[in-house]
Amino acid sequence: QVQLVESGGGLVQAGGSLRLSCAASGRTFSSYAMAWFRQAPGKEREFVAGISWRGSSAYYRDSVKGRFTISRDNAKNTLYLQMNSLKPEDTAVYYCAAGATSYSGSVYPGHYDYWGQGTQVTVSS
Repeated sequence: QVQLVESGGGLVQAGGSLRLSCAASGRTFSSYAMAWFRQAPGKEREFVAGISWRGSSAYYRDSVKGRFTISRDNAKNTLYLQMNSLKPEDTAVYYCAAGATSYSGSVYPGHYDYWGQGTQVTVSS
């Protein structure tokens, strides 16, 4: 079992920045590929970014490339998402997820075994 707790969400103006964190506890954090997903009202949950267990590979959806950066600190059992140049369309609940290393970079929610409770990000225009 892995417990995941997100933090760092909030309200920001368009063009601003936020840094999300996901603190992990339980089984060895470094054993898992990690990812950030988001879900806006009335929409399906979508992949935002993923990172391999060592942090050597990162994956992004096209709409966030060049604006968002995913990273992890295995010594601190923490996953991060630095979000810059935020846009109103980035408004959503953001979730971190943990999955098997073989699914590193997968965009499918079903490939991830553990999820946090989510943190709200609201970008005003």
